[in-house]
Amino acid sequence: MQRLKQFDNTRLKFILKGLLVGLLSGVVVSMFRWLIEISLQQSIQLFQWLHFQPVWLLALPVISIALAWLIGMLVKGEPNIMGSGIPQVEGQLAGDLTIPWWPVLWRKFVTGVLGIGPGLFLGREGPSIQLGAAVGQGVATRLGRSDSEKRILLASGAAAGLSAAFNAPIAGTLFVLEEIYHNFSPLVWMTSLASAIAADFISLNFFGLTPVLHIHYAYSFPLALYWQLIILGIVLGLAGFFYQRVLLALPKWYSKLKWLPRYFQGVIPLLLVIPIGYFWPHALGGGNLVILGLAIKLPSFWPLLALFLLRFIFSMISYGSGLPGGIFLPILTLGALIGALLGTLFTQWQWMPQIYIMNFVIFAMAGYFAGIGKAPFTAILLITEMVGDLRHLMPLALVSLVAYIVVDVLGGAPIYESLLSRLNFGNTLARMSGKNDRLEMPVFAGSPLEDKQVRDVKWPQESLLIAIRRQNREVIPHGDTLLRAGDTLIVLTAHERRGIVRRKLMQVAAKRKNLQT
Repeated sequence: MQRLKQFDNTRLKFILKGLLVGLLSGVVVSMFRWLIEISLQQSIQLFQWLHFQPVWLLALPVISIALAWLIGMLVKGEPNIMGSGIPQVEGQLAGDLTIPWWPVLWRKFVTGVLGIGPGLFLGREGPSIQLGAAVGQGVATRLGRSDSEKRILLASGAAAGLSAAFNAPIAGTLFVLEEIYHNFSPLVWMTSLASAIAADFISLNFFGLTPVLHIHYAYSFPLALYWQLIILGIVLGLAGFFYQRVLLALPKWYSKLKWLPRYFQGVIPLLLVIPIGYFWPHALGGGNLVILGLAIKLPSFWPLLALFLLRFIFSMISYGSGLPGGIFLPILTLGALIGALLGTLFTQWQWMPQIYIMNFVIFAMAGYFAGIGKAPFTAILLITEMVGDLRHLMPLALVSLVAYIVVDVLGGAPIYESLLSRLNFGNTLARMSGKNDRLEMPVFAGSPLEDKQVRDVKWPQESLLIAIRRQNREVIPHGDTLLRAGDTLIVLTAHERRGIVRRKLMQVAAKRKNLQT
């Protein structure tokens, strides 16, 4: 009884710490989100005003260059704030990166507002996740906790960041577990959920109870037309795989600009946004205005196609420059446009009534993200929470699953994992030699580790299996201990070798042959 009581106290303590991280992250991310929305509104109004005072257009390039220089100086001081920030958070949790939390927190906040606010096709969610993770890391550092506890609070902060960015606490929690932490440890998910709920509470007080993408689509999609959802999923999978290939090729393309320093390449999209804002001011931003606009007035096919191409090309230019901003919301926007395009075609071909086009828009957002991020559960719950309607889970799941399968068959990898593998870690790799650390790895059903004895597994030389978490108890392993599906392996290794050992363990788990030495 005493042991059980202590275990419950541990969980309660982590939930309370998660609430603290969530409240602080909610304030930071809500302020970040509010400043971006205000900046975007001012940018749209400015471009509309310039139609009456076009002479002031001459001042905008000077302002853009100065803005790019300021962002570049901040990025140069802390390169880990480039891009969305999600790969960096994943690298921290994997043990590949050691990043100071305070420089990341204030620099990401400032550069994110300055970079996204002018209307670039970048999302706020990636920076929000990194901001929340920095808050969680900061709280753990201030409390003087162990490295293992720091990772849990960092993960909970990441969940809080996405929750506050989109008012989606369930999806925020699941995204961390499915895409970033890759582990369903009870302490991690409980702490992350508590943090996400607290952050969502703060965000709702800032922005109200209306869902972020509150689109009314009351018509349930007919079962007789579900074959069209399979076609939609296939198209989204093919488009998602193409998106991955282009996005991963961007660093190579930008590297050809040898005359322009990497930290100053943000000047390119900041200059290009001027003509885009002048001619199409309502197309600016991460894309939520575009998605909501589809529900108000749906354009015809060719204007939709032009808008899709514009957003695809400029979102790639924006993200590839290294400006602090995410791809989360731009991906959802592109998915919505693909759904609108295909729905319009199906309507013209008299395959389905026009009233179901908005269903296609919603389903396509989930499917496109599920294929690119290879996180279908997150995609389904995220769109459900953002739209605020629980009645369409079945078609959402079908489209997401088909898109995921298509990308998987084509050999596509999770986009954030691919971006992490391309980061230049340089001097940021952990070098805390002589310090031990723990990592956790789940045993999934169907894994080659399932039903294997500990002695029959070829463990990495730098590791030591010290415990197996099985349901609500920990098992001390012996050579004849049988590994079961649902177990969580707790492995001890040197802190600076954590990332390497983790990858070796994943390779062991991925082998399909006999695992005996």
